[in-house]
Order: sequence, then C-alpha cells, then structure tokens
Amino acid sequence: MAEIQFSRGITEEVVPDVRMTRSKDGTNGTATFYFENPKALSMESTEDITGMYLLDEEGELVTREVKAKFINGQPAALEAVYVIKSVDEWNRFMRFMERYAEEHGLGFTKSQGS
Repeated sequence: MAEIQFSRGITEEVVPDVRMTRSKDGTNGTATFYFENPKALSMESTEDITGMYLLDEEGELVTREVKAKFINGQPAALEAVYVIKSVDEWNRFMRFMERYAEEHGLGFTKSQGS
C-alpha cells in the first residue's frame, strides 16, 4: 500500500509527475509533485486540501507546501513540494517512491548532471 492524499482518508487517483533534486553531498533535496486535473480539485470533492500526505506501510510523510494552478480561472493542477533535510529522510522518501512507482506503473529516469 502506497498512496497520496490531499485530504485525510481520500486517496488521490491521478498519478503525478515527480521531479527530484538532491545536493551533491546527499544531505538534502526536494521532490516536486505535479498533478494535472487531480480528483482533489474536482467539483465532486468537498474536502479541503490540508497538505500532501504520502502513506505507506512505514507511516506517513507530510508537506503543507501545496499550491493550486489555475487556467482561465479554473483550478487545473496541484503542485506540492516535499523538502528532504537528511540522508535518512532521503532514504525514507525513496522507499515510499519505490512502492508508489511499483503500484502505479511509474518509471524512473535519472538525469545526468554536467
């Protein structure tokens, strides 16, 4: 079980585009999640977006840094940033991402730095 929620108890069905950055020494990084037309923004959703919750068998990772993107005045996407502040946090985040990717058919491409 690996899922993402924006309101506790309501699983987001849209699979995000995820971009990760990591410092050269590995001590910190960020993961930016981009959800196009997520269920959390649909007309049927009456729940408030309180953050982004990454849930798996180890527990939960949380960020409150969630922003809506609008096109022609209509909510079209959500962008969430998860900040990673240590090697342990990075390893924990990667374990979540491996589980989530496996369950949702996500691929992983490592970009080459110059």
